[in-house]
Amino acid sequence: MPEHEGLLDRFGRRATDLRISLIDKCNLRCTYCMPADGLAWLPKNRLMSPEEIRRLVRIGVRELGVRELRLTGGEPLVRAELVEIIAAVRSDHPDLPISMTTNAVGLASRAKALAEAGLSRINVSLDSIHQETFAELTRRDFLDQVLAGIEAAAAAGLTPLKLNAVLMRGLNDHQAPDLLHWALEHGYELRFIEQMPLDADHIWRREKLVTAAQTRELLSEHVELGPDPRNRDGAPAERFTVRSRETGEVLGTVGIIASVTEPFCSDCRRTRITAEGKIMSCLFSREEFDLLSHLRAGADDAELALRWQEAMWVKPKAHGMGHVGLDAPDFVQPDRSMSAIGG
Repeated sequence: MPEHEGLLDRFGRRATDLRISLIDKCNLRCTYCMPADGLAWLPKNRLMSPEEIRRLVRIGVRELGVRELRLTGGEPLVRAELVEIIAAVRSDHPDLPISMTTNAVGLASRAKALAEAGLSRINVSLDSIHQETFAELTRRDFLDQVLAGIEAAAAAGLTPLKLNAVLMRGLNDHQAPDLLHWALEHGYELRFIEQMPLDADHIWRREKLVTAAQTRELLSEHVELGPDPRNRDGAPAERFTVRSRETGEVLGTVGIIASVTEPFCSDCRRTRITAEGKIMSCLFSREEFDLLSHLRAGADDAELALRWQEAMWVKPKAHGMGHVGLDAPDFVQPDRSMSAIGG
């Protein structure tokens, strides 16, 4: 690895977007992520402590050019020290954008405290606004809690508030227009995400995938989609303006994240650390680099930064699925599910 600054890889990409998983545990059992009975959770002593998380963020920002932080899980709200972690990071980095991806279960009572601690905004996973469909997809009847959490987050100023929806063929794909209209009416930014082969049961099948092209076609039956003038700037979502078919009025925007069929690997700017302190240069990587063991063994900041740089230097050129999903012969699904990686 040549000497360089920041989290550069062999293909000239520089990671500036840090995703840190706070915990692998989740209180939902979404069918595209986790088995009905859950998984074997990490013991507490294997999770990064609040101070260890704080230190790694400090190294990322001050030594390696990280410009934004996303807290993920599992479900971050399950982490008991969540407010403490956010407040510590905010104290170190007053201007750092700090966002969080959550399912919003329990958020209604905590949104204000999170905003006061320094959280900038949130992304909420919401696949349906229909009670029965939500319960079928998540195996929990928590839709009312989620909607209350979203409302509380908006009231607390955790905006722009983004919604992430995974469409499942035969389950909620026909509800996509309803979800879009609901999001637009409330001023939320909706993004549809292609289902990725990151489920713990390894039952993902290419033929069941609702593709980005199919999502655009489905939405276009109800609204007019046009190009968004803003630069994508490394964002995973391709944005579209949404206009009323009847009046031509601009209603807002919608994003589509086509990780499988229209990959954006060439402009990926993300670096991930799992809840037990392992660096993953790609969501689909089968290679992990243990940073936490070096930290606990007494490594100084310079050595930790170097280990981090080495891990990102060998980031693969692409995830290996090509443009057609798992038909690519060199793709092997990771052992970890999304909840164990951190999105």
